[in-house]
Amino acid sequence: ALWPAAAVEVHTSKEVDAVNGTNLRLKCTFSSSSPISQHLSVTWNFQPEDLSSHEPVFYYLKEPYKLSAGRFKERITWDGNIERNDVSIIIWNLQPADNGTFTCQVKNPPDVDGTIGEVRLRVVQKVHFSEIHFLAVAIGSACVLMIIVVIVVIICRHHRNKAQEKRIEVADTEL
Repeated sequence: ALWPAAAVEVHTSKEVDAVNGTNLRLKCTFSSSSPISQHLSVTWNFQPEDLSSHEPVFYYLKEPYKLSAGRFKERITWDGNIERNDVSIIIWNLQPADNGTFTCQVKNPPDVDGTIGEVRLRVVQKVHFSEIHFLAVAIGSACVLMIIVVIVVIICRHHRNKAQEKRIEVADTEL
């Protein structure tokens, strides 16, 4: 009989857009068929868009290890929580040179094989106008329009009441 192979499944977004100069949390979570081991390791790598060689970005084994060199030195911090199966990192001060693919690999002995999470990062100069922005503008505009209509109705009723009071005064003085 065949036994199912122990494997780690890693989950990331496929693509992420972020604005130049901002910070970004690259989310990576995992699931394992084994309990979390003291020897669990996390490896983050980066491959630039020009497809040159992979560069190490971050490493975790019992504790986070910062890079001592490279383009991400002093710009990557650990933002994960192993107990919650979260092995995310934060990249500070994004730059156009950060465009490329980040990989997140988790090994949880005896689960050492499995998927590798890949997320493609695009650093943009400004945020693109998305459906969410359009929806926010539409809802905001509708709210402003309703407020204007309510104000106009209140002003019209106020003027009508004033005119009616004036007519009553004139009628009372004529009697």
